[in-house]
Amino acid sequence: MEPTTSQTPRFAFGPRNYRLMFVGLAVLAAGFITMTLDTADYGEGFLGITLGPILLVTGFLIEFWAIMAKPGGPAPVAQDPATRETLAQQPAPAAPVAPVAPTYKR
Repeated sequence: MEPTTSQTPRFAFGPRNYRLMFVGLAVLAAGFITMTLDTADYGEGFLGITLGPILLVTGFLIEFWAIMAKPGGPAPVAQDPATRETLAQQPAPAAPVAPVAPTYKR
């Protein structure tokens, strides 16, 4: 029996988001490595002061975009048996309770 879509767990991000995250991590690593490659005293050359920080800012912008971008298609469904068993054992959410007016007087 195939589980219904309301009971299938979904991942937080799509494949596009994960690819963007890995690209962002690579750009961040390149920025830190570029800053360490500077041969000037105390990293005050072009690589340490200009190019490295530009790569870092670019990497953080890519990471931000990867987190905030909506996945392209339907979210992938987790297929492992442990997740499916755990989800099947969870009770249905209870109906919300209407708020009660306060009983105190001024």
